[in-house]
Amino acid sequence: MHKIICTFFVVLFSYQLEAQELNCRVQINSQKIQGTSRQMFTNMRTAIYEFMNNTRWTNDVYSSEERIECNVIINLNSQAGTNGYKGTITIKSTRPIYRTSYNSSILNLVDSDIRFDYVENEVLEFNEHNHTSNLISILSFYAYVIIGMDYDTFSPLSGEPYFLKAQKILNNAQNDPQASGWKPYEGTFNRYWIVENLLHSDFKPLRNAMYSYHREGLDVLGEQAETGRDEITAALYNVKTSADRKQGSYLLKLFFDAKADEITKVYSDGFITNKNELVEMLKQVDPSNTTKWERMLQTQGTR
Repeated sequence: MHKIICTFFVVLFSYQLEAQELNCRVQINSQKIQGTSRQMFTNMRTAIYEFMNNTRWTNDVYSSEERIECNVIINLNSQAGTNGYKGTITIKSTRPIYRTSYNSSILNLVDSDIRFDYVENEVLEFNEHNHTSNLISILSFYAYVIIGMDYDTFSPLSGEPYFLKAQKILNNAQNDPQASGWKPYEGTFNRYWIVENLLHSDFKPLRNAMYSYHREGLDVLGEQAETGRDEITAALYNVKTSADRKQGSYLLKLFFDAKADEITKVYSDGFITNKNELVEMLKQVDPSNTTKWERMLQTQGTR
């Protein structure tokens, strides 16, 4: 079972093998904030790093090599009061591809509306039942989105429990009048719409595509190139099914933000029947990357 190790030896030596779910690198860019000690931002980074990597987010057992590779980059643009900050947060996560050294991008988003308070040397602790601070809620929300999307790539729709936890965080945060980015009317691409899309039945074809694209496509591509590409093609038509139901959705944008370059590379490296048809479909579903899709027709992989 995905990321669960249940052997006797793991139980016996769990103190050596157990690890938390995330291997998260954290970066704080604070150059725009003047008059504040640089050490304070170093302490902020340490607090966020320890929170993301040391919190137990699931009940599953991970080995060190199974931890999800991810990045959190916070750009602070302004200070509000003594301990308040406004800025953006970039969230990235990847998944290893079977029997290769390649990591496939799963999530690559920029949340452009974060506001939070941070007191130096504050210890960040997650409480799933309460919204204790906007910083904790934002980080916890994205931790569960990262984990849920990773699980979806290993087993169909298996990220559901973690998206429900993200939804609970969102619901709790909506009660804070000072917090932003949690409500549907605050923007087209915000935290509300991420979890709304992930849990909506219209996006089950896209979420199923996450499994077939990765587990049945990329994971076999190295050994069974034609089979792998066929599965990826079928997955992309599943994505189209969701796009036909909800054109211009946030989840659709997130999928292609993470995958456009990779898709182009997959089809430039080998032959595929009906590539023209596939390119036209991609241009319809994701017109923002039309230049990349048209580039696929310039490669040797057309027949």
